Amino acid sequence: MFTSVNARVAAAAYRRIAAVTSVDAASPHDLVGLLFDALQRNIHAAKGALERQDIAAKGEAIGKAVRIIEEGLKAGLNLAEGGEIAANLHSLYSYSVVRLTHANLRNDVAALDEVRQLIEPIAQSWKSIKSAEAATARPATALGA
Repeated sequence: MFTSVNARVAAAAYRRIAAVTSVDAASPHDLVGLLFDALQRNIHAAKGALERQDIAAKGEAIGKAVRIIEEGLKAGLNLAEGGEIAANLHSLYSYSVVRLTHANLRNDVAALDEVRQLIEPIAQSWKSIKSAEAATARPATALGA
């Protein structure tokens, strides 16, 4: 039921090394996917913390989620060249930050769920782009190209 301190320290070190390794080896496309994954994990963690009434953990998880949106996803948008898609994503991310802030201030699980429901299709679409690219690249590789 309980794990030793050494096992927890080793597991934490392994997670940090795995995270650094995955970031170092990631393409720009993969990095955005990692941001979406981390955002979703933090929203889930915030919801769990709220259900446990762990206000400090809720605040930390929501703070991380907001930083991921602001400093990762939103900052990575090219509004000058991205056209309507970039503008729409910028608006969605801005709205998500407002709703996360509301969730933090009011302990509102529904606001967390709303952001999760807004982000989930974008994250899935982003991942499907990579899958589609891999699927179209396979036939050429099979032909020796």
